[in-house]
Amino acid sequence: MFLEIQQKIQATFVEAVRRVFQLEVQPPALDSPPNLEMGDISLAACFELAKQLRQPPRRIAEQLVPQLSALEGVERVTVAGAGYLNFYLHRAQTAARLFDRRCSSPAPRTTPRGKILVEHTSINPNKAAHIGHLRNAVLGDTFVRLLRFRGETVEVQNYIDNTGVQVADVVVGFLHLASKTRQEVGALIQDTSARFDYYSWDLYARVFQWYEANKEALNLRSQVLKDIEEGHSEPAALAEVISTAIVHAHLKTMLRINIQYDLLVQESEILKLDFWRSAFELLKKNGAIRLEETGKNAGCWVMDLAEAPGEGDSEPADGEDIKIIVRSNGTVTYVGKDIAYHLWKFALLGKDFGYVVFHRYPDGHSVWRTALNGQADAPPFGHASAAYAVIDTRQSYLQNIVKAALHTLGYHERASNLHHFAYEVVGLSPGCAEEMGIALSDEDRERPYVEVSGRKGQGVKADDLIDTLIARASEEVRSREMTQDPAQQQDYARKIAVGALRYFLLKFSRRMIIAFDFKEALAFEGETGPYLQYSVVRARNIFRKFLESHPEFQPERFPGVGSTGVPPVPHGQDGRATAPLALSPEQLQGFFTGEDGRAFWEMTLLAGQLELVVEQSINSEEPAVVAKYAFRLAQAFNNFYHHHHILSEPDLARQQFLLYLVYLTERTLSLAIEQMGIEIPEHM
Repeated sequence: MFLEIQQKIQATFVEAVRRVFQLEVQPPALDSPPNLEMGDISLAACFELAKQLRQPPRRIAEQLVPQLSALEGVERVTVAGAGYLNFYLHRAQTAARLFDRRCSSPAPRTTPRGKILVEHTSINPNKAAHIGHLRNAVLGDTFVRLLRFRGETVEVQNYIDNTGVQVADVVVGFLHLASKTRQEVGALIQDTSARFDYYSWDLYARVFQWYEANKEALNLRSQVLKDIEEGHSEPAALAEVISTAIVHAHLKTMLRINIQYDLLVQESEILKLDFWRSAFELLKKNGAIRLEETGKNAGCWVMDLAEAPGEGDSEPADGEDIKIIVRSNGTVTYVGKDIAYHLWKFALLGKDFGYVVFHRYPDGHSVWRTALNGQADAPPFGHASAAYAVIDTRQSYLQNIVKAALHTLGYHERASNLHHFAYEVVGLSPGCAEEMGIALSDEDRERPYVEVSGRKGQGVKADDLIDTLIARASEEVRSREMTQDPAQQQDYARKIAVGALRYFLLKFSRRMIIAFDFKEALAFEGETGPYLQYSVVRARNIFRKFLESHPEFQPERFPGVGSTGVPPVPHGQDGRATAPLALSPEQLQGFFTGEDGRAFWEMTLLAGQLELVVEQSINSEEPAVVAKYAFRLAQAFNNFYHHHHILSEPDLARQQFLLYLVYLTERTLSLAIEQMGIEIPEHM
């Protein structure tokens, strides 16, 4: 709502400057005045125009005012200070339009710019997911939801590195430490008394410790890695069995926190379908890589470091010289396969995968998997206009090399539309780490966070963390007597736990290292998921109680609010809400004056900023913007709730207006929370 008004002001300003001064300008930046007495939106662009027009900014602003005053929804435009343009919105008109917007299903606010691919989660399929993977998945999933809320066409991909070092290591473990045949591994997978991804977690840590004690064992890793890439040996078959089973486990884990995918891109098909070979030939032909003939990298195909400009690490990661694209033994590094993958994303290889259904979710949505030969009814995948890769900051250097490769090949527009959605790692607060069974030294207890390491076996499995959160939330559900029904108790506890987890992982900037803490995440007061959920439930309870005491009231006046406060919004054939606004614009205008009116208008303005905030969040690639906004709105609503006795208000017109504000807040906050993948319990 507020976004549309700002866009109209920007477009009208550009046209006004063209008409008055015969000058072409870009849409100006908008801001908020220091207080509402000075207006609702301010514009400082006249100061920039002063240099070009050689006129005082205030004089420029005065000439533009007549051109800007006829804007729909704008009551008046004034010039302030040395040349600021301040816009006062028509409060009743804006509020009525906002009410109408919130009564309707959210409509797309943009023309899709083609298909946007968002790759996230991308866990190595060698063990159970851990808390760091949860941050990746929650950030990626929330970004997908925000893009779809804006109206974009989005495809969600999960890259499955089933031919990499980590899978090779767990294969080494099964063959040489656990002494398991492929059939015995299959039996472990079918054994419902133990989790295969947990077994693999422990085995992976044992393999790493074995390598530390016996450096010669690393030769086994190299051989198994080569066998897997070539794809025609027992280790390769075992890798396929292991990785497939663990991917199924990962899908179940992520579904617990409301995350689904459209396509699983397996690295094995990139190799088997000669995607890498095609990419390799392109890179050689364009001089993007060269064969190193001397030194420690002799026999390797490498990309010069100068070819990888951009943000991120200036040093190679994991101790490997990551400018290497192909090792001297002929195996391809991760970055080499990633270059091929990204060329396919933008349809630049002239090749495609086959696709088969890998899994069907309970809601009927299918997640597909790449294959050598696919199903004829597979949807079209890839062909991106823009692509985002959600990968932690430690991989920034690798991502810059991928982008540099696209530039070197001449695909400059695609390279500019390839975004590394980087984020920092997740640790645990010392208290949380000890609660999860991690032994800490006195020094560890003094640290701001405890690092986790899957290789060392020191970490928290994602499902264990979720289980603990649900158990803690169950205690809150019972102690607060939210419901006596056991099934409802379980449902509420799950929603509260997932809401607590997702909000905690979203409220911090993605560039911050965060330390997860149970107590902080599950608090019902403060900046937490449960606080947001409780705010929505409180708003819905107001309507529920009002309807119980006013049976004569027609609930369709406030679509979406029924006896429990949660039924869906009814719509007419044109998609708009079937109910008119209960108060006339004249009545609304009266309520927006005086001391209370200022507070009412501030809350209305805040409720109208959702679409603007989503746009800011997308443009900055920062989901925390929406999380912070939702918290501010919840705070504003709870402050409003404590200052106004809505259900006991004797003035019926004023009571209806207060209900109107509750409605705006509940609808807006519900939408904001939905974009974060958080569900609302019926009672709290």
